[in-house]
Amino acid sequence: MSTPYPFTAIVGQDDLRLGLLLNAVSPAVGGVLVRGEKGTAKSTAVRALAALMPEVSVVPGCRFSCDPAAPDPACPDGPHEDASGVSRAARTVELPVGASEDRLVGALDIERALAEGVKAFEPGLLADAHRGILYVDEVNLLHDHLVDLLLDAAAMGASYVEREGVSVRHAARFLLVGTMNPEEGELRPQLLDRFGLTVEVAASRETDQRVEVVRRRLAYEDDPAAFAARWADEEAELRDRIAAARALLPGVRLGDLALRQIAATCAAFEVDGMRADIVMARTATALAAWAGRTDVLAEDVRQAALLALPHRRRRNPFDAPGLDEDKLDDTLEQNGGGDDDPEPDGPGDGGGGGGLPPQGDGPGTPPPPADGADDTPGRGGSEQSGPGAPVPGQGGEQQPVRAGEPFRTKMLSVPGLGEGAAGRRSRARTEHGRTTGSRRPEGALTKLHLAATVLAAAPHQRARGRSGRGLVVRRDDLRQATREGREGNLVLFVVDASGSMAARQRMGAVKGAVLSLLMDAYQRRDKVGLITFRGRDAELALPPTSSVDAAAARLESLPTGGRTPVAAGLLKAHDVLRVERLRDPSRRALLVVVTDGRATGGPDPVALAARAARLHAAEGIASVVVDCETGPVRLGLAAELARNLGGTAVTLDELRAESIAGLVKDVRGAGPGHSDRRAA
Repeated sequence: MSTPYPFTAIVGQDDLRLGLLLNAVSPAVGGVLVRGEKGTAKSTAVRALAALMPEVSVVPGCRFSCDPAAPDPACPDGPHEDASGVSRAARTVELPVGASEDRLVGALDIERALAEGVKAFEPGLLADAHRGILYVDEVNLLHDHLVDLLLDAAAMGASYVEREGVSVRHAARFLLVGTMNPEEGELRPQLLDRFGLTVEVAASRETDQRVEVVRRRLAYEDDPAAFAARWADEEAELRDRIAAARALLPGVRLGDLALRQIAATCAAFEVDGMRADIVMARTATALAAWAGRTDVLAEDVRQAALLALPHRRRRNPFDAPGLDEDKLDDTLEQNGGGDDDPEPDGPGDGGGGGGLPPQGDGPGTPPPPADGADDTPGRGGSEQSGPGAPVPGQGGEQQPVRAGEPFRTKMLSVPGLGEGAAGRRSRARTEHGRTTGSRRPEGALTKLHLAATVLAAAPHQRARGRSGRGLVVRRDDLRQATREGREGNLVLFVVDASGSMAARQRMGAVKGAVLSLLMDAYQRRDKVGLITFRGRDAELALPPTSSVDAAAARLESLPTGGRTPVAAGLLKAHDVLRVERLRDPSRRALLVVVTDGRATGGPDPVALAARAARLHAAEGIASVVVDCETGPVRLGLAAELARNLGGTAVTLDELRAESIAGLVKDVRGAGPGHSDRRAA
């Protein structure tokens, strides 16, 4: 077994370490979601936490880790009456993003269940994680059906496997830890709320700290065992502190003043439901125990709010998680913060909720950075060097225009029946949804079609020597249910940012409409991409991604000016879709072109645009053109472009009247590889 990186050897990342340690002290806090850029020790810290967790006592031979002091009466391996216990280390179970449903919840042998009435059950990852840690790396990329199963298990503390009337239940209480890179897309609100705490991590910008990170990592890779031995004393000290805090936790008093501050804070920040209040109370209590105190102070409440509320304040996918600390301080002050708090009665420092284990005593620790040296620059600080930045030398360029108010759209869908990743947009063959038929299983049986199975087995009962009431079922009789649900698509926006689109009112309305469609794409679990064209060429402002909020940010910073190379935009879109088909052949695309159609630049630009459009039509790409032409004289070039694309055109007035979605959903076309035309 490989030697894990020591938790105490992690440099910086105070919030990350504190969030994980509080869950080790009080698993009732509800887990932690770690958000941040790649390469910031997210996974390293989570895997290192397991070595600090107290051992658990389990029933010998029980595959579901039952506690001998209180065994699960419904355990499939039970009953465990008067069972003696053995101690083992707490497990960290990793859930891969591409895991199957059977791997997560376990598999039931349907053939034996039908023929013999035996519940032959193979436990899944939820059973392995019981009374331990369930770690999901890139949790925001997890498939919807696995997210649903996690939600159920987290809410009920148990996992249910049901197949055609045969069911198995077992306990599944675990510490849920997820890591994610927000650039790859956000989490569903339901799962986001299931995480008790959230922390943001970023690489330090302080030179000495970065040097120490590299030094320690290289030393660990050269000799993991020797490196871990150097930190053994710090690890043991931290393990003892966790155990002491756990022992102290039941005696921590959460007074009325602290409860009032918690309730007032949640009300002031308008969080939904009551889960935030409960999580804050548990977190503040754990902070006091971690500091060695038996009373919850105002600073514990403040720290608990900073950890428990930011991810619960998002009202739409384009809101950045965060908390106004000035407003937080005012709320606590108005509700008695700092006036009547008792003096600390334990060895903790009392500041910031108890702080973290010191790193200054460890081997090779650098001097502490200056205050604020590790602050991460705002995401907007580098916009002027990004894909949406102004390009020097393009005449008539204007500053970016703010998007108009977004609105709710009806559903856009790609026609036909796809087989793409699960989502909420277009019809598709999926593992979940309504049953439409049956087929012979390919590999393991996952969804039994009971009626078809019985019909297949019935003619052979006499030949098989059936006697009694049981049905003799063999492997060849089993039938897999075929189901129809919804898939997510690739929505590729091609936006005209040329001088002809530069009128502020018009561009604001256009951006508002695209923002509305982006919000719809977020809700329907699509991938999105953004291409802009202006001046002499087109630019892939955002490669196809699940991060819809990243597309919204690029759209917001989009300037206008220059010529209108429509053909370049369409050719860039053709290249992007070709590459995406190679990467993910099952994901179908919807092309949304936003332009007034007035192609300029080069010889015969309108004809070039028409030829580029016909490339998409020949490959059966479903498309819509948002016609942004205004004024008393209209050339109808956008409508002509839509005809060449084989799609439909929607005027800007229809778009602002919120009628676009009704028209877009009527676009008809085949998936990639088909050349039939679509009727507008």
